[in-house]
Amino acid sequence: MTSAFVPVNTPLLDGNEAEYLAECIRTGWISSEGPFIKRFEESMASAAGRRHGISVTNGSVALDLAVHALGLEPGDEVIIPTFTIISCAAAIVRAGLVPVAVDCDPATWNMTIEGVEAAVTSRTRAIMLVHIYGLPVDLAPIIELARNRGFKIIEDAAEMHGQTYRGAPCGSFGDVSTFSFYPNKHVTTGEGGMILTDDDALADRLASLRNLCFQPQQRFIHEELGWNARMTNLQAALGVAQVERLPRTVEIKRRIGRLYDSHLENVEGIRRPVPRTNYADNIYWVYGIVLNDDVPFDAKEAMRRLAEKGIGTRPFFWCMHEQPVLRRMGFMLNERHPIAERIARRGFYLPSGLALTEDEIARSAQALKEILA
Repeated sequence: MTSAFVPVNTPLLDGNEAEYLAECIRTGWISSEGPFIKRFEESMASAAGRRHGISVTNGSVALDLAVHALGLEPGDEVIIPTFTIISCAAAIVRAGLVPVAVDCDPATWNMTIEGVEAAVTSRTRAIMLVHIYGLPVDLAPIIELARNRGFKIIEDAAEMHGQTYRGAPCGSFGDVSTFSFYPNKHVTTGEGGMILTDDDALADRLASLRNLCFQPQQRFIHEELGWNARMTNLQAALGVAQVERLPRTVEIKRRIGRLYDSHLENVEGIRRPVPRTNYADNIYWVYGIVLNDDVPFDAKEAMRRLAEKGIGTRPFFWCMHEQPVLRRMGFMLNERHPIAERIARRGFYLPSGLALTEDEIARSAQALKEILA
């Protein structure tokens, strides 16, 4: 009998999710006006040590609003990692700004102070810090540079719910921070996002932008174009239940990482995630694998072979400086970032969802061993 397919992600919804959703339905509060919205915003802000949380429809829109609200001028440059999701560059381009890409560290897959320093020009106005896969960016030197130069900081903590940097919560750094609540995140609302800030005026502006810039004194007269980016009470109800169990979620994720490590410890031909740095322990949002150069196939072929064995996978991010849409727009032409280019082609991640069983981890690891043999 063929074993069941192991999906790359299955969320865990075994807390108060059903109870809170039933309350929404029972009371009729299913729109963006319901009481769970404020509860979710306050709980996320509290978890990250922030004053304000502004819930939105997804993590990409969170970045759009966060960049727009900072009031940067057209043509200003924003430094970003090339190894990230398109949402980061898209938010910058849509705001009339210029994305400037930097390469990543080969071990943590995050942007580095050396890369950022080399990318600074007279037009640099902001840095978008993006924490990748399980370990945060080494923040202290980059934040020091930003403060010394007067640069704004956007912290994309989409993958870092519950993670810390030197003991301080990810999402607590920078002028604005953003989270995503897609089903593969440590806190999920199905779709959804959040912007966090300590700035009262900026929080008010973000709340207005996500609500079409309606005016309190005359609702349907608009001084500025905003977004309809409101989260629903149903989504927020899920979020409240998910934040309640966040410490347990982090424990589960780290246990998944340890189990994969034990199965793959002596396997040749791969680079596994770094378990810890001097500033953070890996939270294993996903369990990423990078094939060594002596493996005679790339990530795409490895994923195909794993799929044949019933194992779900996902590729690593594709570099921003190699994105056709951005190159057609004239951004990041003739650039090379060899570390990111290599891991984009030779990296993928194994099943990493919270509902993953020990048997599924063992099966996934064994399948990887077999395709490498």
